[in-house]
This record gives sequence, C-alpha cells and structure tokens, in this order.
Amino acid sequence: GERHARAQVGALADVPVALPALPRAQKLQKRAARVKFDWPDSAAVLDKLQEEVDELRQAIAAGLQDDVRDELGDVLFTCVNLARHLGHDAEASLRGSCRKFEQRFERMEQLALAESRQLSELDDDHLDRLWERAKNQSPA
Repeated sequence: GERHARAQVGALADVPVALPALPRAQKLQKRAARVKFDWPDSAAVLDKLQEEVDELRQAIAAGLQDDVRDELGDVLFTCVNLARHLGHDAEASLRGSCRKFEQRFERMEQLALAESRQLSELDDDHLDRLWERAKNQSPA
C-alpha cells in the first residue's frame, strides 16, 4: 500500500530541508534511530563527541578551513545527538544557555557601569572577575 511505498523512499526523505539546523539534526537522528541506526547510550555519544573535538583540534592545528568548518559541524551534530540521548531538546537547551549568557553579560555591564567603566576598556583579568561576580549573582 501507500505506507509501504513511502517506507521504500527512505527514512530521512521527508525531513524538511527548510527546518533550522538544530531541530533538523534532531529529526534526522530520530528517524535514523527508528531503523536501529543509533548509538547504544549517552556514554557512547560522549565518546564520539570527544573524538569529534579531537578531529576539530587537528583541523585547526593544520589550518585547513574547510576541514575546520566540517569538523565543527560534526561537533554540533554530535551535541544534538547527545541532547537526544539524554532526553533533552537541543533547541530548548541552547535557548536556556543563551538566556543565561545574556543575563550574566548584562549583569557584567551593570557591574562595570557601577565602576564608571565600559567592558571594552577592561583587561581579561578584570572581565573574568566581573563574569564570576555576575555568575554568582545570577539566578541560574
């Protein structure tokens, strides 16, 4: 029937290309997992992530920009897979980290302003100190 014909097209065939990359990666991985192409557990995905980070380091050291772009993509793709294996939505996790970063950064700006300074004029040590203060004062 029609369902069988659809199954013959391929497990990934109807994942929309127009989806943003994070949800698209998650959907591709979920579809692949349905046909048993998946990592056994999150520990295996963490090992894969370490391998991908090592490959990224090698590409950076070699100064090969195309390889750096590809390996960086592999790191991100594997992070999405890790989120899925841990039972979290990659998009929601990243949104939460963005929100936390924004709150802490704005707090740093306020702390600098209290010293009548701009962040752009501070050295790395001073910025690190402000970041730690902002982290300790923020709710997350």
